[in-house]
Amino acid sequence: MSGLLYLVAIILLIGWLLGFFVFSVGNFIHILLVIAIIAILFRLIRGRGI
Repeated sequence: MSGLLYLVAIILLIGWLLGFFVFSVGNFIHILLVIAIIAILFRLIRGRGI
């Protein structure tokens, strides 16, 4: 399950980067970034490395 969380975080970060530099989608991209950061922080808090 934690591997899936990490995979989702990476996909969201890549989506944010693509959206930020390629597309103009507005606030949705920033929501993706926040979700990805929360997923990474959750993983770090649980004691596992990135």
